[in-house]
Amino acid sequence: MARSGGATVVITLADVEPAVRLNALLEAAGITTSMVSAVDNLATEIRRTRPELIVLTGNIADPAVRQVVRDQLWEGIAVIGLADVADPQLIERLRAIGFVDVYTKPVVAEDLFDAVKRVLERRRLAESTGLVGQSDAIREVLVRVEQMAPVSSTVLIEGESGTGKELVARAIHQLSPRRSRPFIAVNVGALPETLLESELFGHEKGAFTGAAERRIGRFELADTGTLFLDEIGDVPPATQVKLLRVIEEREVTRVGGTTPIKVNVRVVTATNQPLRQLVEEGRFRSDLYYRLNVLSIYLPPLRERRADIPLLVRRFVRQFTAQHDRPFHGISADAMQIMADYAWPGNVRQLKNLIESMVVLAPGREITASDIPAEVRERSSLLPVRIAPPVMRGGEGGAGAGAGAGARELEFIVHSLVELRLQLDELRRRVDENSAGVGSAVGGGVEPRSLAPAMAALEPAAPPAPNVLTITPGMTMAEIERGAIEAALRETDGNRRRAAELLGIGERTLYRKLRDYDIPDGYATIA
Repeated sequence: MARSGGATVVITLADVEPAVRLNALLEAAGITTSMVSAVDNLATEIRRTRPELIVLTGNIADPAVRQVVRDQLWEGIAVIGLADVADPQLIERLRAIGFVDVYTKPVVAEDLFDAVKRVLERRRLAESTGLVGQSDAIREVLVRVEQMAPVSSTVLIEGESGTGKELVARAIHQLSPRRSRPFIAVNVGALPETLLESELFGHEKGAFTGAAERRIGRFELADTGTLFLDEIGDVPPATQVKLLRVIEEREVTRVGGTTPIKVNVRVVTATNQPLRQLVEEGRFRSDLYYRLNVLSIYLPPLRERRADIPLLVRRFVRQFTAQHDRPFHGISADAMQIMADYAWPGNVRQLKNLIESMVVLAPGREITASDIPAEVRERSSLLPVRIAPPVMRGGEGGAGAGAGAGARELEFIVHSLVELRLQLDELRRRVDENSAGVGSAVGGGVEPRSLAPAMAALEPAAPPAPNVLTITPGMTMAEIERGAIEAALRETDGNRRRAAELLGIGERTLYRKLRDYDIPDGYATIA
């Protein structure tokens, strides 16, 4: 696992006990390590060894340490940090910077060793597949790719446009025993029906007008390798029948021909349409669907894997600065936060194109929020949220007491759904102006670090709509999260997939939280 000529892991000695023990465990596992003490030594050692991973055993809140980390993250080096106290705000900021993991002390060296191995293994898999990410969603995809690659069963990849379905197909091929054989990709949705069969199965000379010579089809070209059929939901019904036969019989007959030709092809398909729904509507053959769906992978949209956005940004920055030979001085925290909060309807493809344009148009300086297109800056993916008037629990206190409680700094974090920070002066001013109650509907154009646009839209307090989340001071994080989930389910009429998309989390995460919070089945109608 270690790279020749350099350290794989650099460990700081801020906390000696776990550092020394971790170093011994890594060396016993054959992983090259290097230990340093001061920040200056850390920067020097990083430049000398070009490690795959840095483990910061302390001082992670030190601005000098964080600056070193920022500098290295742009070079693609992973960072794990140990925090002295369980500070959720600090941990959130560090993860926003790009730490792959942050653990609270005390940490058992053996547990840290396991964490380091997982990070190195994920990096190995990411490098071999091109699938970048540290979110649970993308980790699950990587695991499934690794599980599916060694066999020859058909695979169906589902996901929105721009999520990287062809990249997943190529990863399956590259990790499979067929890696040295052909990988043929066909976008069947881009081919007219009159040419599709000829492209897939080939044709004989004179098979139709214009067929001046024999043509080898994609199935034959992919023999002993992998054939990737993108947008499989667009295949017309007549071709679906022939495609099913080819996959079942493992032989193809060219258009205009009579002799079956044996082919040994692994078929991987992809779709951005709900294929099961197409089957129910009679637009896609059920027998073909089940034949293609022996193994399946759901590739989540970028809004369901927001933790991966900084990693993707850095990867694309490195790619395009090298490609266009442009100097690059980084991206401001505000600009990165805007990109992390945007819904990215075009997914990874849209993000990649935006980064290329920014690298080209903003050379030699740091990219700031003003460099990001207005459509990205102004569009919000947040649910409507109503900040309710401060209230006292237990029936005590009145409006004045509530205003006094509202004078304290409030910070409500609803995981990936809402990251709102209420500052003391803003809230007090609005409470004073609206002594009867404070109401604010936050819907769009709200940056996570400022509530000014939302607070400017104050209106008299009114009963919240069914799909509006009401937050009051004193609520626990669990109460806020449960309320957010219930609001999303009401908004989507119980459709769990749509609710998960609205919340910015994966479906599996939503299912787990439904169980954790014991939310009634009535909220969770199956999608």
